Amino acid sequence: MTRLWNLDVEAGPIYTQIVRGVERMLANGKMKPGEKLPSARELAAELKVNPNTVIHAFSQLEMAQMTETKRGLGTFVREDVNVEGIRLRILQEAAFRFWSEVQSLGLGLEDAQQALKKASPNGQREEP
Repeated sequence: MTRLWNLDVEAGPIYTQIVRGVERMLANGKMKPGEKLPSARELAAELKVNPNTVIHAFSQLEMAQMTETKRGLGTFVREDVNVEGIRLRILQEAAFRFWSEVQSLGLGLEDAQQALKKASPNGQREEP
């Protein structure tokens, strides 16, 4: 299954972007626990990067206990991966970046709330 892998030469190391891509696909449901990742060689060819870069990314994912390598079978997302934790971490990181930007502009909470309200799909506050 081909996925949308977004790489940006200005967005930091490629291996980090691959890790973030896997995290994002888990968080948004495009990748599921237990699912097999493409081989390092396949993904490297798709992304047009050195296979060692993908191997490094896969190593980082394994150290973070998101994936596991099954000898002779490939690399798989762990069944017990904390998808909700990943989702919340990504959201919190985005919130920190947003709040930092608000503060750097000399604005406050009310301005931030107005910006979020305007950014919602229908221009109104989303209620849980």
